[in-house]
Amino acid sequence: MRFLNAGVASQNKLFSTLHMHKKSSFKSIYSVSNILDSNDSCRTLVGKKAHRSYSTVVASEEQPMAKKKKTLALLGTGWGSTTILKNLDTDKFDVVVISPRNYFLFTPLLPSCTVGTTENRSIMEPIRHIVGRHGKNIRFYEAQCTDINTATKELVLERSSEKDGEDSAAVQRTVASTTRISYDYLVVGVGGTYNTFGTPGVQEHAFFLKEMGDASKLRRRLKDTIEKASFGSISKEERNRLLHMVVVGGGPTGVEFAGELHDLIEEDLSKWVPELAKEVKITLIEALPHVLPSFDKKLVDYTQQMFKKNGIQLMTSTTVKEVKDTALVVRSTDTGLETEIPYGTIVWAAGIRAREFAHTLRSKVPEIQNNGRGLIIDDYLRVKGTPNIWALGDCTVSKNAPLAQVASQQGKWLAKALNSMAKDEQQLADAYHKIEHSAKPFVYSSNGSLAYIGGERAIAEIPVFNKSITAGGPLASLFWKSYCLWELFSVRSSMSVATDWIKRAIFGRHISVD
Repeated sequence: MRFLNAGVASQNKLFSTLHMHKKSSFKSIYSVSNILDSNDSCRTLVGKKAHRSYSTVVASEEQPMAKKKKTLALLGTGWGSTTILKNLDTDKFDVVVISPRNYFLFTPLLPSCTVGTTENRSIMEPIRHIVGRHGKNIRFYEAQCTDINTATKELVLERSSEKDGEDSAAVQRTVASTTRISYDYLVVGVGGTYNTFGTPGVQEHAFFLKEMGDASKLRRRLKDTIEKASFGSISKEERNRLLHMVVVGGGPTGVEFAGELHDLIEEDLSKWVPELAKEVKITLIEALPHVLPSFDKKLVDYTQQMFKKNGIQLMTSTTVKEVKDTALVVRSTDTGLETEIPYGTIVWAAGIRAREFAHTLRSKVPEIQNNGRGLIIDDYLRVKGTPNIWALGDCTVSKNAPLAQVASQQGKWLAKALNSMAKDEQQLADAYHKIEHSAKPFVYSSNGSLAYIGGERAIAEIPVFNKSITAGGPLASLFWKSYCLWELFSVRSSMSVATDWIKRAIFGRHISVD
């Protein structure tokens, strides 16, 4: 029975009508098509034209009720989680993405942002753009997940907002609000952060290179250092200290930042302030006997030769014992001799550890999750000791290295496994255990290694037919740039980065900051 445009009716007729149908069940339906996301202040409708339809229908036993989809919560917007978003069939799941960062960051080009080779926004892909392009109905919460109840399958989210003071220099006040959401399945992809290894003074005095905020701070520091060193009244000793740039960590991030810094000096500072450019000194410190330990020895030797040629000092087999305000104390592992080295800027790229939420989850099952580096997972990416939870990327402890391509392959594998189980309701009902029957264990397949070393040169190690092809030089640099453009998540990002490179080649860099 349907009532539309009911007019004024007599009271007796109305009660009579209701009495005749008092045993009937009525259901009010409110439908909104293609809801993409929502937050506390608004709802955004994307896709087909949204509509609202109100109707009253009589329920019957023949009418099937809509089946509730499983809620899959994704923590993080890094390589693993974003790859899941691109490959998951969200018609089968209610997907909730939670991250304090509302964009995907293309980390291989992060060092180039510190010196103005690439602009920040060019390598930041908004998560809502990624979702919108694939027409997926996903809720996104820009918040930090601070706690979890594994028994009730509930997450505690905290959102922090900053309020400006009376002027731009005023101290900002942070106001936090919390909420809780439930999940059926959880994927932890919160990634990693810098590891100071408990070295005194690192947290207080060093710069890091893990997030876009780190790159912006470092870019501002480089600009301030150059301007301060150009002051006429400064002493020569103080100028030499200010212009000494120290990089701690000889992995890809440290090597690439040293290469980018060299390019800034040779290609731009030499034109802006030639008298200062000659005095800038770059030192790279590595605890192991050589840099880039995961690369082929021929490429390592080539890199070290190019660094020597470019005037970058290498201090291998050297550990940092303490970082002071204007100097750091290092110790040679060969001789045991300790030395104090003055510096102007120190960049810490020496290690990685899981973020805080991984340790929060570990604390729920300390007898099983007993590795301080991160979450212990099995070959199916399941977090040991915690049902219905998977983890991937840098927050995990496994036989795989903490690399972007590892996390990306893990995300693709897990999305494929979940899509396969979604076809069978019985399997999906117990996906945590049934995944063993619907998918093979995850196996990482290396796509090769690339690193930019400065001077328009790069090194490349590419696996071909169970062999590795190694190359270093300008051609490898061209291959590295082509690979970066290909791997970027959108045509917009690829065009933006390519434009940045063209502008840099024609007009030079600029490290202006507000």
